[in-house]
Amino acid sequence: MKAFFDTSVLVPVFYGDHEHHAASMERFLSFHRKQACCGAHSLAEVYSSLTRMPGKHRISGDQAMLFLGDIRDRLTVIALDDEEYYRTIEEAAGAGVMGGTIYDALLVQCAVKARAEIIYTWNLKHYGQFGAEVARRVRTP
Repeated sequence: MKAFFDTSVLVPVFYGDHEHHAASMERFLSFHRKQACCGAHSLAEVYSSLTRMPGKHRISGDQAMLFLGDIRDRLTVIALDDEEYYRTIEEAAGAGVMGGTIYDALLVQCAVKARAEIIYTWNLKHYGQFGAEVARRVRTP
């Protein structure tokens, strides 16, 4: 796999007035399924984000599902099995990862599992804490 897309890149793809829309969209469209992926958990995160945006940006569950279909059409979805999931949480706990950053740890493990060469994210700080090997791969779109 060439590229892994973090949720922080996927959400702006669907909002034309988002500050990261143009860069995220360009990067998203530059790959196809055999070249790029995202974590299975990102599907839930994108759905949650799109259906809980404030005001005019909030969309229905049906609309969000259409966008998730676009993600599945363009990216391979990588899931962890129960052992990988538990081991990732255990290692993160040992490294002092707290709170919601555990979700980033799980997504990093999906990227590693997929052998992604590049991890696209707007959350450089979060991804930078998962070691030099991961930090070397992290880029903004």
